[in-house]
Amino acid sequence: MKTEQLIWNEKAGWKTIKPQALNPQLVLYFGSRTVLESKERFYEIKTRYPDSLLVGCSTSGEIMGEEVFDETIVLTAIEFAKTPINVASLLVQTVKDSDEAGKMLGKQLKKEDLAGIMIISDGAKVNGSELIRGIVSVVGTKIPITGGLAGDAGRFQLTLVGCNAPPEPGKIVAIGFYGSQIKIGHGSVGGWDAFGPERQITRSKSNVLYELDGKPALELYKQYLGEQAAKLPGSALLFPLMVRPKGQIEHGIVRTILSIDENEQSMTFAGDVPEGFIAQLMRANFERLIEGAEEAAKIANITGKNEDKLAILISCVGRKMVLGQRTADEVEVVHELLGEDVAQIGFYSYGEISPHKTLKNCELHNQTMTITLLAED
Repeated sequence: MKTEQLIWNEKAGWKTIKPQALNPQLVLYFGSRTVLESKERFYEIKTRYPDSLLVGCSTSGEIMGEEVFDETIVLTAIEFAKTPINVASLLVQTVKDSDEAGKMLGKQLKKEDLAGIMIISDGAKVNGSELIRGIVSVVGTKIPITGGLAGDAGRFQLTLVGCNAPPEPGKIVAIGFYGSQIKIGHGSVGGWDAFGPERQITRSKSNVLYELDGKPALELYKQYLGEQAAKLPGSALLFPLMVRPKGQIEHGIVRTILSIDENEQSMTFAGDVPEGFIAQLMRANFERLIEGAEEAAKIANITGKNEDKLAILISCVGRKMVLGQRTADEVEVVHELLGEDVAQIGFYSYGEISPHKTLKNCELHNQTMTITLLAED
């Protein structure tokens, strides 16, 4: 496996970070929504890599090497030596289409030698939990599925995903990796601390939460936020919810709010918030977030005979908002642990996809650092 990396910004244009003579099968690019909307950058990528599969999305921040950027495009072209790949994509109109979309994508990618799937999905029109459930129902639980939901900075207005065409709203892309030569490492860790009372989810539907302990969910949530309630839904990134089955602390999943409905007094999340589950507020601790990123790297770390390895980092926009000027710290700690021989690219997202570190089943996560490490034997 060989990689080539580029970065674009308005002032300098395209700059090659890591040049190699390549015939890449796959090009991954991540960039600001405002930059990708013009389509001009996409056609520049297409001109440079006319025979490659081009997959990219809008972000809430871009990662290249040890640095974090805004209003740029970061790109990695990948030449696999022994790994066939395939790509499937489709458009969804509403969140209700998520499960069926997952089944359709799974059917397109399913083969006997399927080794793993990476998802790059719209972040506004998709229920990530149902999307994953649909894919797993087709390909089974033994295939690792990783990836993330596109971002739109802190605006939560519009996200874009592209597959061999300019990025657009509502797109979901699934990349399949095949054969025994590809090695896929994955790790996903948060680092948030729970606080306040545990409450039961007494009314919800899919990813919409209506009541906690029989009371309007949004009303209760605003009480905790205090002055920050006026900045919803953006301020909700600072106080996500941990949800889990009763009596199963190790099964907890973090959920971030995408939108609120004042009339319904409800909150819509990126993934499911099942009735009967326990919910508890969470808050950030700088050091724990950075330690979480390091732990994710340790879990994902794998070895391969090929010198080139690629780490794809997908971290939540909420972590970026909390860490502020220290955001690069979580990227640097991953780079330091994985080593100089590992190329690193990624983005800040509205949701992360990875097997659960305890249960091993694939889940949609929020507020995590999720790492996919690719290598070939």
